Amino acid sequence: MDIKTATAIRRLRLVSAPEAVSFLILLVCSVLKRTTDFNAVPVMGAVHGVLFILYVIFWADAWNRTKWSLKTGLFYFVLSVLPTGGFFAERKLRREAEDALIAARARNEGVVNA
Repeated sequence: MDIKTATAIRRLRLVSAPEAVSFLILLVCSVLKRTTDFNAVPVMGAVHGVLFILYVIFWADAWNRTKWSLKTGLFYFVLSVLPTGGFFAERKLRREAEDALIAARARNEGVVNA
């Protein structure tokens, strides 16, 4: 895995958890708006919107660089629209990056020929 691909995966991983948190907070704010006088939906909606757009941009870049299959690419996109999907995406992307690092080190040391 080259440095640009690793960077694309890292960016996607770093934005996935905050995007999930902002989605959950937005859901709570929506409930509070309906049940109380507290209305933070405009602010949280904007924050979540920016994070979601960043997630989609970083997802498209990672999909393009990693050459994921259609199934894998759509899996990561679907995780972005589920309330807690960003947490699962972050964990899976972290494991993928760690596996790629281990494989690269093994290739450099001549342990495997891949």
